Amino acid sequence: MAFSPLYFIKNPFRLVTSLLSRLPHFRFLRDTHDYQNKVNFSFWFNQKILNIGNNKSAYWPVHYTSQVYDAHNILVGVDAYPGIMKGCYIQGKGGIVIGDYTQVAPNVIIVSSNHDLYDNRKALEKKVAIGKYCWIGAGAKIMPGVILGDWTIVGAGSVVTKSFEDGHCIIGGVPAKIIKTLDSEKCIPFSNEKLYNGYISNNKFEQYRKKHLTI
Repeated sequence: MAFSPLYFIKNPFRLVTSLLSRLPHFRFLRDTHDYQNKVNFSFWFNQKILNIGNNKSAYWPVHYTSQVYDAHNILVGVDAYPGIMKGCYIQGKGGIVIGDYTQVAPNVIIVSSNHDLYDNRKALEKKVAIGKYCWIGAGAKIMPGVILGDWTIVGAGSVVTKSFEDGHCIIGGVPAKIIKTLDSEKCIPFSNEKLYNGYISNNKFEQYRKKHLTI
Protein backbone atom coordinates (compact mmCIF):
# COMPACT_ATOMS: atom_id res chain seq x y z
CA MET A 1 0.00 0.00 0.00
CA ALA A 2 1.50 3.33 -1.10
CA PHE A 3 1.27 6.50 1.00
CA SER A 4 1.63 10.08 -0.24
CA PRO A 5 4.20 12.47 1.30
CA LEU A 6 1.28 14.45 2.76
CA TYR A 7 0.18 11.37 4.68
CA PHE A 8 3.57 11.08 6.39
CA ILE A 9 3.61 14.82 7.19
CA LYS A 10 0.31 14.41 9.00
CA ASN A 11 1.47 11.17 10.61
CA PRO A 12 5.14 11.72 11.56
CA PHE A 13 5.35 8.57 13.69
CA ARG A 14 4.36 6.52 10.65
CA LEU A 15 7.28 8.05 8.76
CA VAL A 16 9.67 7.29 11.65
CA THR A 17 8.33 3.74 11.88
CA SER A 18 8.74 3.23 8.15
CA LEU A 19 12.36 4.42 8.21
CA LEU A 20 13.44 2.69 11.43
CA SER A 21 11.88 -0.64 10.47
CA ARG A 22 14.62 -0.96 7.85
CA LEU A 23 17.28 -1.08 10.57
CA PRO A 24 18.09 -4.49 12.12
CA HIS A 25 17.36 -3.36 15.71
CA PHE A 26 13.88 -2.16 14.76
CA ARG A 27 12.82 -4.92 12.40
CA PHE A 28 10.09 -5.90 14.86
CA LEU A 29 8.18 -2.79 13.73
CA ARG A 30 7.86 -4.35 10.28
CA ASP A 31 7.92 -8.05 11.09
CA THR A 32 5.03 -7.97 13.57
CA HIS A 33 2.53 -6.41 11.18
CA ASP A 34 0.31 -9.52 11.32
CA TYR A 35 0.35 -9.79 15.12
CA GLN A 36 -2.85 -9.50 17.13
CA ASN A 37 -1.21 -6.65 19.04
CA LYS A 38 0.73 -4.38 16.70
CA VAL A 39 3.44 -2.11 18.08
CA ASN A 40 4.42 1.22 16.57
CA PHE A 41 7.44 3.41 17.22
CA SER A 42 5.67 5.76 19.65
CA PHE A 43 4.68 2.81 21.86
CA TRP A 44 8.26 1.50 21.95
CA PHE A 45 9.71 5.00 22.48
CA ASN A 46 7.42 5.81 25.42
CA GLN A 47 8.26 2.52 27.12
CA LYS A 48 11.94 1.90 26.39
CA ILE A 49 13.35 5.44 26.08
CA LEU A 50 11.10 7.75 28.10
CA ASN A 51 10.22 4.94 30.55
CA ILE A 52 6.71 6.28 30.95
CA GLY A 53 4.97 3.91 33.34
CA ASN A 54 8.29 2.55 34.64
CA ASN A 55 8.17 -0.60 32.50
CA LYS A 56 11.49 -0.18 30.72
CA SER A 57 12.80 -3.50 32.06
CA ALA A 58 10.08 -5.51 30.30
CA TYR A 59 11.30 -7.00 27.01
CA TRP A 60 7.80 -6.96 25.53
CA PRO A 61 5.35 -4.09 24.88
CA VAL A 62 3.66 -2.78 28.04
CA HIS A 63 1.16 0.08 28.16
CA TYR A 64 2.16 2.98 30.39
CA THR A 65 -0.93 2.50 32.59
CA SER A 66 -0.02 -1.13 33.31
CA GLN A 67 2.52 -2.29 35.87
CA VAL A 68 5.01 -5.14 35.46
CA TYR A 69 7.23 -6.27 38.32
CA ASP A 70 10.12 -8.76 38.20
CA ALA A 71 10.16 -8.89 34.41
CA HIS A 72 13.33 -11.01 34.59
CA ASN A 73 11.16 -13.79 36.04
CA ILE A 74 8.46 -13.65 33.37
CA LEU A 75 8.64 -15.73 30.19
CA VAL A 76 6.35 -14.58 27.38
CA GLY A 77 5.73 -16.50 24.18
CA VAL A 78 5.31 -15.31 20.62
CA ASP A 79 2.67 -12.58 20.20
CA ALA A 80 1.86 -12.74 23.93
CA TYR A 81 2.08 -9.34 25.61
CA PRO A 82 0.70 -9.27 29.17
CA GLY A 83 0.17 -5.62 30.01
CA ILE A 84 0.01 -4.25 26.48
CA MET A 85 -3.58 -3.34 27.27
CA LYS A 86 -4.46 -0.67 29.83
CA GLY A 87 -4.52 -1.09 33.58
CA CYS A 88 -2.91 -4.52 34.02
CA TYR A 89 -0.88 -5.63 37.05
CA ILE A 90 1.65 -8.40 36.33
CA GLN A 91 3.77 -9.56 39.28
CA GLY A 92 6.42 -12.13 38.44
CA LYS A 93 8.10 -12.67 41.80
CA GLY A 94 7.28 -16.39 41.88
CA GLY A 95 7.62 -16.86 38.13
CA ILE A 96 5.14 -16.48 35.26
CA VAL A 97 5.11 -18.34 31.95
CA ILE A 98 2.70 -17.31 29.20
CA GLY A 99 2.44 -19.37 26.02
CA ASP A 100 2.41 -18.33 22.38
CA TYR A 101 -0.53 -16.31 21.05
CA THR A 102 -2.19 -15.91 24.43
CA GLN A 103 -4.09 -12.64 24.73
CA VAL A 104 -4.48 -10.61 27.91
CA ALA A 105 -7.27 -8.02 28.06
CA PRO A 106 -7.28 -4.71 30.00
CA ASN A 107 -7.24 -4.55 33.81
CA VAL A 108 -6.05 -8.15 34.22
CA ILE A 109 -4.11 -9.09 37.35
CA ILE A 110 -1.61 -11.96 37.33
CA VAL A 111 0.27 -12.54 40.58
CA SER A 112 2.78 -15.25 41.45
CA SER A 113 3.37 -14.32 45.08
CA ASN A 114 1.11 -13.55 48.01
CA HIS A 115 1.31 -12.80 51.73
CA ASP A 116 1.56 -15.58 54.29
CA LEU A 117 -1.74 -15.94 56.18
CA TYR A 118 -0.05 -15.79 59.57
CA ASP A 119 2.79 -13.39 58.85
CA ASN A 120 2.19 -10.84 56.12
CA ARG A 121 5.87 -9.95 56.12
CA LYS A 122 6.52 -13.24 54.35
CA ALA A 123 5.88 -13.78 50.65
CA LEU A 124 4.70 -17.16 49.43
CA GLU A 125 5.88 -17.62 45.86
CA LYS A 126 4.06 -19.95 43.48
CA LYS A 127 4.68 -20.09 39.74
CA VAL A 128 1.86 -19.27 37.33
CA ALA A 129 1.75 -21.00 33.94
CA ILE A 130 -0.68 -20.08 31.16
CA GLY A 131 -0.68 -22.16 27.98
CA LYS A 132 -0.88 -21.31 24.30
CA TYR A 133 -3.86 -19.73 22.53
CA CYS A 134 -5.49 -18.67 25.79
CA TRP A 135 -7.63 -15.59 26.28
CA ILE A 136 -7.74 -13.80 29.62
CA GLY A 137 -10.82 -11.58 29.76
CA ALA A 138 -10.97 -8.01 31.05
CA GLY A 139 -10.61 -7.61 34.79
CA ALA A 140 -9.78 -11.26 35.43
CA LYS A 141 -7.43 -12.19 38.27
CA ILE A 142 -5.01 -15.12 38.08
CA MET A 143 -3.73 -16.10 41.51
CA PRO A 144 -0.41 -17.72 42.55
CA GLY A 145 0.15 -21.36 41.61
CA VAL A 146 -2.51 -21.46 38.88
CA ILE A 147 -1.84 -23.53 35.76
CA LEU A 148 -4.06 -23.05 32.70
CA GLY A 149 -3.76 -25.41 29.77
CA ASP A 150 -3.86 -24.44 26.10
CA TRP A 151 -7.04 -22.83 24.79
CA THR A 152 -8.33 -21.74 28.19
CA ILE A 153 -10.70 -18.78 28.00
CA VAL A 154 -11.11 -16.86 31.25
CA GLY A 155 -14.32 -14.85 31.51
CA ALA A 156 -14.19 -11.15 32.31
CA GLY A 157 -14.04 -10.38 36.01
CA SER A 158 -13.24 -13.96 37.02
CA VAL A 159 -10.98 -14.86 39.94
CA VAL A 160 -8.95 -17.97 39.13
CA THR A 161 -7.75 -19.65 42.31
CA LYS A 162 -7.18 -23.20 41.07
CA SER A 163 -5.66 -24.86 38.01
CA PHE A 164 -7.36 -26.05 34.83
CA GLU A 165 -4.44 -27.91 33.35
CA ASP A 166 -6.35 -29.71 30.59
CA GLY A 167 -7.33 -26.43 28.98
CA HIS A 168 -9.80 -26.37 26.07
CA CYS A 169 -12.46 -24.77 28.23
CA ILE A 170 -14.20 -21.56 29.19
CA ILE A 171 -13.97 -20.74 32.88
CA GLY A 172 -15.62 -17.95 34.82
CA GLY A 173 -16.95 -16.76 38.13
CA VAL A 174 -15.62 -16.13 41.63
CA PRO A 175 -13.93 -18.47 42.14
CA ALA A 176 -13.68 -19.59 38.53
CA LYS A 177 -15.16 -22.90 37.43
CA ILE A 178 -15.71 -24.59 34.08
CA ILE A 179 -18.59 -23.05 32.15
CA LYS A 180 -18.06 -24.89 28.89
CA THR A 181 -15.70 -27.51 27.51
CA LEU A 182 -14.31 -26.76 24.06
CA ASP A 183 -14.07 -29.30 21.25
CA SER A 184 -10.30 -29.66 20.89
CA GLU A 185 -10.69 -30.71 17.24
CA LYS A 186 -12.21 -27.32 16.46
CA CYS A 187 -9.38 -25.36 18.11
CA ILE A 188 -7.24 -23.98 15.29
CA PRO A 189 -3.49 -23.57 15.92
CA PHE A 190 -1.79 -20.86 13.89
CA SER A 191 1.60 -19.23 13.54
CA ASN A 192 2.73 -15.78 12.49
CA GLU A 193 5.04 -15.38 9.53
CA LYS A 194 7.82 -13.85 11.65
CA LEU A 195 8.29 -14.95 15.26
CA TYR A 196 9.06 -12.53 18.09
CA ASN A 197 9.04 -12.87 21.86
CA GLY A 198 8.20 -9.29 22.67
CA TYR A 199 10.72 -7.05 20.95
CA ILE A 200 13.18 -9.93 20.46
CA SER A 201 13.39 -12.19 17.43
CA ASN A 202 12.55 -15.76 18.43
CA ASN A 203 15.79 -17.13 16.98
CA LYS A 204 17.73 -14.89 19.39
CA PHE A 205 15.44 -15.25 22.36
CA GLU A 206 17.07 -18.27 23.98
CA GLN A 207 20.37 -16.39 24.07
CA TYR A 208 18.59 -13.40 25.65
CA ARG A 209 16.84 -15.67 28.13
CA LYS A 210 20.06 -17.26 29.36
CA LYS A 211 21.67 -13.85 29.85
CA HIS A 212 18.82 -11.81 31.32
CA LEU A 213 16.05 -14.06 32.67
CA THR A 214 15.89 -16.30 35.71
CA ILE A 215 13.08 -18.50 34.42
